[in-house]
Amino acid sequence: MNVQAAPTGSKLRSAPSALAASDGRHRAVIENVTPQVDCGRFPVKRIVNDRVNVEADVFTDGHDAVRCAVRYRHERENEWREMEMTPLVNDRWRGSFITRELGRYRYSIIAWTDRLLTWRRDLARRQDAQDVLIALRVGAHLHEAAATRASGEDAATLAEAARLLQEADDPVVGKTLAFDETLVRVGDRYPDRSLATLFERELEIVVDPPLARFSAWYEFFPRSASREPGRHGTFKDCEAMLPYVAELGFDIVYFPPIHPIGRTRRKGANNALIAGPNDVGSPWAIGAQEGGHKSIHPNLGTLEDFHRLLARAKEFGIEIALDIAFQCAPDHPYVTEHPEWFRWRPDNTVQYAENPPKKYQDIYPFEFETDASQALHDELSDIVLYWLKQGVKVFRVDNPHTKPYPMWERLIATVKAQEPRALFLSEAFTRPKVMHRLAKLGFSQSYTYFTWRNTKRELQQYFTELTRDASREYFRPNVWPNTPDILPEYLQYGGRAAFMTRLLLAATLSTNYGIYGPAFELMEHEAREPGAEEYRDSEKYQLRQWNLDRPDSLRHFIARVNRLRRELAALQSDWSVKFLTIDNEQLIAYARTAPELTEVVIVIANLDPHNTHTGWLEVPLADLGLSPDHPYRMQDLLGGGSYLWQGARNFVRLDPNGAVGHVFKVTKRVRTEREFDYFL
Repeated sequence: MNVQAAPTGSKLRSAPSALAASDGRHRAVIENVTPQVDCGRFPVKRIVNDRVNVEADVFTDGHDAVRCAVRYRHERENEWREMEMTPLVNDRWRGSFITRELGRYRYSIIAWTDRLLTWRRDLARRQDAQDVLIALRVGAHLHEAAATRASGEDAATLAEAARLLQEADDPVVGKTLAFDETLVRVGDRYPDRSLATLFERELEIVVDPPLARFSAWYEFFPRSASREPGRHGTFKDCEAMLPYVAELGFDIVYFPPIHPIGRTRRKGANNALIAGPNDVGSPWAIGAQEGGHKSIHPNLGTLEDFHRLLARAKEFGIEIALDIAFQCAPDHPYVTEHPEWFRWRPDNTVQYAENPPKKYQDIYPFEFETDASQALHDELSDIVLYWLKQGVKVFRVDNPHTKPYPMWERLIATVKAQEPRALFLSEAFTRPKVMHRLAKLGFSQSYTYFTWRNTKRELQQYFTELTRDASREYFRPNVWPNTPDILPEYLQYGGRAAFMTRLLLAATLSTNYGIYGPAFELMEHEAREPGAEEYRDSEKYQLRQWNLDRPDSLRHFIARVNRLRRELAALQSDWSVKFLTIDNEQLIAYARTAPELTEVVIVIANLDPHNTHTGWLEVPLADLGLSPDHPYRMQDLLGGGSYLWQGARNFVRLDPNGAVGHVFKVTKRVRTEREFDYFL
């Protein structure tokens, strides 16, 4: 039942006072409401047109029947809407509503004891004629009271029912009237909720655009976009790369910082402490005499060039994401204009960034524990708002865990109040609780530990946590096989098959993933030194030129995987991962399903990039809507081929020199009226 509630603040809808709630008249109890994050301190996350399932334990003392409803409204609305909840088991109830708009929704639960429902339930059990006649008189008073709460035709219907019940002298006739379907429907619309219980708090949902749940990111350095050796790339060169990125199937292009780069203490190639005259420095050493965080590196182009790039990207359905790195080079204008924003050492020098034994002499972190912190917070917020005004809606935030949490909560809320489509990706490879706190504060997506999860056991445990744990209500994982900072050992020594396997896993285990290219598709794998996870000749410190047309490139494989992501609804459902049993530790298998099992996909991958492996896969037939008595077709959408399987146990063989994995679309067998078998 969809009930339009009274305006906020009306007597009927207002929450009972603590005194009223404890005086015994408000008898309905509401407990264990889900979803909620930290007892409602933080909002849960959804996207537009999501169905939000709300559950709670609802009961009362004694034997009276209870009813309850989910109340919800968009932040712009003054009136509550309601959807009545239905019972599950053991006093557990569920109701739902759909998030039709971007922004924030508020929701709660209202519950009440329903005398009319209780009366109807008990009347059905009564057998003695005189007992029934007395009960009919009680029902007459209840319907008469309901008529006063109704209006128009409904009020007339209830009043007439009250009269007939009062005058009834035949138990059978009276019962028939009491259970008339029309009367029951009308009566249920006007319950007495004067003593209803409201859940103790209003909960919140942040509703994001679909890109928050399903996105594929491609990172590249604009300064390396030039096709001419030795020439610094420009935004025009980035425009020329957009068809390539679109062909690969990515919908977000992420740029490292595009601002002027400091010259003081500039790093050289391979992180050398002393830069040569032609070294370009690290883009994360932000700021020089040309400007700071609201300026563009002059070698990249002008603001007008950047606007043209944004417009061109939209033509390909691509969003441009910018890096937000709140730190400065020693010659950033802030250092002289606002020295109070930095930590000064006893020798009258600014404390540079360090994570012993690592030192970043070319970067000055901000100092937040000063009397000038509010002005600093305002300026940092204004940086993001500036780029929002330029047309950027997606931001990757560098090391947010090294800045104050309250600042992020205010900043993100401020930006999303102006632009609900804005998205923030948290680049925080840090402790789990810190990563989760940032997600609660408002970051739309979060980096994960996928980069270092390689074994079957590690992957299964980690993605079970990400997709089944209560944290999924606010933590949206974004998985990356590589970044400019991280070249995992698996990619250093695994060869072509390792890159393909990690891409397949990232793209099909998570609905959000990204790669740092063109290093990834060109299989860049040489570390700066043995045991390190950093690239030799890293783009972080020098220009690189990439041959995108190299015949050994993985571009076609990546494009095929991304095309499957767009075509298969099952790969767009972020909570649907179910790991399957396969009797080989080097083979991993999992099912992904669309809502209501309208589509079933099974992915199998060989985790060993060097050797062929075989195994017997256990398909959970009942869970996937398959019959043990009929065959089903497994169509390999990645490598091609189609297989007819029957029963739960089936054989698999994967050779990394051929196919590193399968992406099977499961097709159920059906039978026509002519008894012809075919597959949908």
